Amino acid sequence: MQQNSEHPDDTLILQLIDSQEKKELGFRYLVSKYKERLYWHIRRMVGNHEDADDVIQNTFVKVYRNIHTFQYNASLYTWLYRIATNESINFLKSKKSGYSLSDMQEFASANLKEDLYFDEQNALNKLKSAIDALPEKQKLVFNLRYYDEMSYEEIAQVTDTSVGALKASYHHAVKKIESFIKNTI
Repeated sequence: MQQNSEHPDDTLILQLIDSQEKKELGFRYLVSKYKERLYWHIRRMVGNHEDADDVIQNTFVKVYRNIHTFQYNASLYTWLYRIATNESINFLKSKKSGYSLSDMQEFASANLKEDLYFDEQNALNKLKSAIDALPEKQKLVFNLRYYDEMSYEEIAQVTDTSVGALKASYHHAVKKIESFIKNTI
C-alpha cells in the first residue's frame, strides 16, 4: 500500500501508537484514515447524522482506550468495524427501551425525511425502509457487504460468524429487500 503523510498504512499507524512519544500522532492518523468509512457504516445503522456523530465519538474513545488489546493477527480495519458495530448496536438498544419495532421504524423514517444531509429521492427512501425492515443480523450483513464492500471473510471477523452463515444471511436479506420494493411499487 502506498504511504503518504495523510494516510500512512496500518503498520506505521500501529507503530506510532505503540510509541509513547508518537501515540497521539498515530491515533490522529488512524482517525483521519477511518473516520469517514466508519461514520457511514454507523450512520446506516443508527439512521441520522446527530446519532452517528455521537456513536463515532464513542467508537474512537473505545478504540483509544483499547488499542493495546488489538491483536496483530487481525486486520485493523475489521477490528475498528467490529467496535463501531458493537457501539451502534448498544446505542440502538439503549434507544429502543420502551419502544416497539414499528415505533423505531417510524422514528427512523421521520429522521430520514428531516435529515438535511440525506437525499430524499423516492428510490433511496424505499431502499432504506426495506433495509430497516430486515432483522438486525441480516441488516448488519447487508450493510457491510453492500455499502462497505467487505468480503465475507472480513465480515466474519467483524461479526464472529461463519462465512457460510453470512452468505445465507446476505442472500435472505437481498430477497427480502427485493420483495419489499416490488410490493411497494
